[in-house]
Amino acid sequence: MVNNFFLQVEEDNARLDRYLAEELPDLSRSRMQQLIEQGKVQINGKVCTSKKINVKVGDRIILEIPEAQPLELKAENIPLDILYEDEQLLILNKQAGLVVHPAPGHPDGTLVNALLAHCPNLPGIGGVQRPGIVHRLDKDTTGAIAIAKTDIAYQHLQAQLQAKTAQREYLGVVYGAPKTTSGTINLPIGRHRQDRKKMAVVPVEEGGRIAITHWQVQERISNYTLIHFQLETGRTHQIRVHSANMGHPIVGDPLYASGRSIGVNLPGQALHAWRLKLQHPISENWIEVTAPPPQSFTTLLDVLRRRSSIYS
Repeated sequence: MVNNFFLQVEEDNARLDRYLAEELPDLSRSRMQQLIEQGKVQINGKVCTSKKINVKVGDRIILEIPEAQPLELKAENIPLDILYEDEQLLILNKQAGLVVHPAPGHPDGTLVNALLAHCPNLPGIGGVQRPGIVHRLDKDTTGAIAIAKTDIAYQHLQAQLQAKTAQREYLGVVYGAPKTTSGTINLPIGRHRQDRKKMAVVPVEEGGRIAITHWQVQERISNYTLIHFQLETGRTHQIRVHSANMGHPIVGDPLYASGRSIGVNLPGQALHAWRLKLQHPISENWIEVTAPPPQSFTTLLDVLRRRSSIYS
């Protein structure tokens, strides 16, 4: 099915893609450029495939917008802990064990499968009926994650992350006691040379990407520490790699703290995306959500505090 939009230009010298994005604000400029390149725009009866052409007063434009194509994934009724939702975006408190996006070894049972069931009438991202995964959380990292429902929301949220205006704060329990109460880790991260499942500190000239993590001690519990992390960048495994690099890996981390035992049954690493602050893509009002830590996280802290009081 195709939706046709008929427009008559009322101002001179507006670039085509900008003009269309302003007239139809539900679609992002990049989506408009894609439609132009696909030959979905006619000016005065002639197909136009150049986004750079300037429109003139009186020009008649026909824009064809194909209905979003279904994503070739099945919808699955997986429970979701919703922190915020409207027509543009959704913010969830992700549980441990839930993979965000289908990948080799995880073809289904993912957050995307759950979202397709929760939002059966998604308008789509880039012409495909799918949720927009703006940032990811590791399988066993819990907490707040934002999902775009529309193309314009996806572009807006991505821009916020790139401009570092969106704020992502985490809570993590680490082994050991840092000597200072706060600090900043500025070390580039790239794929581990020997173990392709892991990331590592890798120089930029060897393919590493800039990664910056700010941290502050929240509570010292004997030989463990509860730390508040704030991301300035969002590299894969960033907090986990940076914590391990400073000699204090995340408790329960199977990749970067292997061989250490704590005697508490954890579903994964003790890392939780605690708070997320971003600007709404349409109203531009600030939205701030706090995701309550899971029971396993609070139980771990309780056990460590009891042990500390016994041995102090």
